[in-house]
Amino acid sequence: MNPFHGPAPSFPWMFLRGSLPWIGLLMCAAVGTLRAAPEPDPVVGVTGGLVRGRLLPGGAGAVYRGIPFAQPPVGELRWREPMPVVPWPGTREADRSGPPAAQPPLGWNDRSAAASSEDCLYLDVWAPAKAAGALPVMVWIHGGGNVAGAGGFDTLYDGRALIARGVVLVVIEYRLGVFGFLSHPALTRESPHHASGNYGILDQVAALQWVRGNIAAFGGDPGNVTVFGQSAGAEDILALMATPLSAGLFHRAISESGPLPPTSPALAEAEKAGVTALGKLEGPPDRDLAYLRSVPAGDLLKSVQGTSAFTVDGWVFPVSPLEVWKSGREHAVPLILGSCAVEFPFDGPPEALAKSFRDIFGSLAPRAMALYGLDGKPAASDPLYGSGMDQWGSDLFRCIPILLGEWHASRGIASWEYEFARAIPPNARVAHSDDLPYVFGNLLEGGSKGGKFRAEDHALSGTIQGYWTNFAKTGNPNGAGLPAWEKHDAAGRRYLAFTTEAAVAARENERGPFCDLFREALAGPGAAR
Repeated sequence: MNPFHGPAPSFPWMFLRGSLPWIGLLMCAAVGTLRAAPEPDPVVGVTGGLVRGRLLPGGAGAVYRGIPFAQPPVGELRWREPMPVVPWPGTREADRSGPPAAQPPLGWNDRSAAASSEDCLYLDVWAPAKAAGALPVMVWIHGGGNVAGAGGFDTLYDGRALIARGVVLVVIEYRLGVFGFLSHPALTRESPHHASGNYGILDQVAALQWVRGNIAAFGGDPGNVTVFGQSAGAEDILALMATPLSAGLFHRAISESGPLPPTSPALAEAEKAGVTALGKLEGPPDRDLAYLRSVPAGDLLKSVQGTSAFTVDGWVFPVSPLEVWKSGREHAVPLILGSCAVEFPFDGPPEALAKSFRDIFGSLAPRAMALYGLDGKPAASDPLYGSGMDQWGSDLFRCIPILLGEWHASRGIASWEYEFARAIPPNARVAHSDDLPYVFGNLLEGGSKGGKFRAEDHALSGTIQGYWTNFAKTGNPNGAGLPAWEKHDAAGRRYLAFTTEAAVAARENERGPFCDLFREALAGPGAAR
């Protein structure tokens, strides 16, 4: 019976009358404590089992780190296509990003190299708080020459700023260097596809397949996926647009500072290079696959370097990616392409410089050398683009993508071009990868791309994020409050400049006479103005 109604209670409540106000306060405090109990970290079911992510502060959403999208490519799975994940029992704690792919230290990547591992096929998902409907998905592919770099391990790719704009972000890892791009006759013989090499591209395809099958559980729309990447990641995206294996897995693409190579080796050529590279290893004369798969990863990294080319293997790439683009058979998805005003100044010896001109321009090489002032005659340095050597190294990253965008537009597919010229303050000149803090909204003082960012830098970052996420949502970067960005094609050659002053300007015919030579040399659809 209620002690406050009816007959006298069995417990002597009357002795506590003076304490009732305090009991009430304690009860209220207890209720308040219950209400303030933290929300539990979210658990999601994915291919392989359950994963528990971590809530982001302030109700911004959650991040799920280190989700496997394939089996670890180690031991017998070294140099094989990615295999389906093995289910795990219970709930996997998704609280730590997977390691970067195995890679040698090159100076700029020493931190990633120290943490790297062959066991690298993991991804991170950044999901905003639940929305009314499925959200567009952006899948990030990191750069590093296809020999180095990191995804989720790199704090530069923290996804909080992007997901605040209403997208789900996925950051992936993929095999690099000798583990990701080695061809070898023995590997070709054992393959059911009679192919070898391109394992890093196969990893990216597998990650996109994982996104298609699982992203709805995180609030994403598997029917609206944008791939975006920088440097080698941007190059890989252009290659993904050229492989039949990725058809239908993404619906828009953003390629930042990543040209396709003018040539790709045939399988026999790549196999020969692989035999030569592995011949540097100590071991038995035959060096069969069982032995090669037993060699420690560190020994391979020390002995085999520079393996990163796409191979025309008849499966991943039936023909070279550039030939696919020239023939107009790349995936018909809306596209943003661009580069930094200064990328990599060419710093090779004179004979390498001459060879690079011959490889690109063929019989036009003498004209090109003269245009860049590299024919022995003095030439003026450009205040933005630098010396002739600077310009040549950067135009490799600039003019080929511009042509690809024009060829793409000639098929009636929407394309936009940009140039990023803002140097990270207090630096005087922009450099390769300087756009990354602005794209991700992570304008930090420390880290590989830190600086003394100012108000105008934050404003520019917001503008770029607006363009990128609008594009992910609608296939068009334009939107309310943003300067108009006109499409790029061979007729108008319009592009958007993110200027040295952190402003936005509409311009035309970027690097006109220089890119004209690329047009003439690579002659494809839309090459003639």
